[in-house]
Amino acid sequence: MSYRIRLPLVLLLPFLSNLGSLAQENKTFTGPTMGTRYAISVVGHGAVQDTGALKRLVDSWLENFNRLMSTYDPDSELSRFNRHRENDWFAVSQETAEVVQYALQIARDTEGAFDPTVAPLVSLWGFGPEGRRIEPPTDEQNEVARRRVGFQHLSVRTQPPALRKAIPDLAVDLSALAPGFAADELSELLQAQGCRASLVDIGGEIVARGRKPNGSPWRIGVEAPSGNLSKRMIELQDTAVATSGDTRNAFVHGGVRYSHVIDPHTGKPVRHDLASVTVLADTCKRADALATALLVMGDKTGYAWCERHNVAALFMIRAMDGTITEHGTPAFERRSDAKIEP
Repeated sequence: MSYRIRLPLVLLLPFLSNLGSLAQENKTFTGPTMGTRYAISVVGHGAVQDTGALKRLVDSWLENFNRLMSTYDPDSELSRFNRHRENDWFAVSQETAEVVQYALQIARDTEGAFDPTVAPLVSLWGFGPEGRRIEPPTDEQNEVARRRVGFQHLSVRTQPPALRKAIPDLAVDLSALAPGFAADELSELLQAQGCRASLVDIGGEIVARGRKPNGSPWRIGVEAPSGNLSKRMIELQDTAVATSGDTRNAFVHGGVRYSHVIDPHTGKPVRHDLASVTVLADTCKRADALATALLVMGDKTGYAWCERHNVAALFMIRAMDGTITEHGTPAFERRSDAKIEP
């Protein structure tokens, strides 16, 4: 999967407290996955006694998940579907069908700002598995790729699970949703293994379940795109958070900066002033997908969309001089656990 480059906007702070006897109840482990890294903290006597076995279980689950949906693996289920040029039903796993089904739901809700079929444009602009480019494509090349994009050309069924494309060159990229979906599923898996509380982070997409051993909520800091630490500190309990930003994956040509954030409607990188969006939601798959959609919409359209749909989001807007202004939606500011440190 051509996982988008994610800003290190969320700094985990759960592992620096609970020293002494409490530290024995809070164990952490990390590992590589999806072109990034995961970090997991668990609370619960059974899990703590054998975190090695728990890590092996997590690694095995992630390896299987990646085999299904990676566009970097030519033998993955999704890669094989992308090469499939017929318009008949293509059998897939239940997991892939569920992720695509949710992706299409978000695509409809955001009127295409989130589009799981944007892969041809991502690749054309040099942000996919085919490698980077140093100059923008021509308008003709862009128009050819744009004709291969459109979530309305993708169908999914869950019984039996299968995908179908209406145009032969349609290709699916789930990188703006799969990490959040995986974080949700791993949180459920940890609970089933006896972890009464956990914090799952996959490349900055986070699911917090329960509380830390001392009874306090999990706590994270939000970093500004400039690299300076924001004064926002968010306390999480049974909540998910995801961030999308435009800073780290881009190229400059002719004095113009082209980011990896592609607007499916124009087929080109966005040109607005929104640098990043952090979304709080009940599930990480929703937070992950909406963070991407809002980054495509921009600060004005995205903020208005959040007001209409009661979405808790923090917008970081870049001024001409490079300074960052934070703008939280009403739903974000209403949260009693979203605090500004003195």
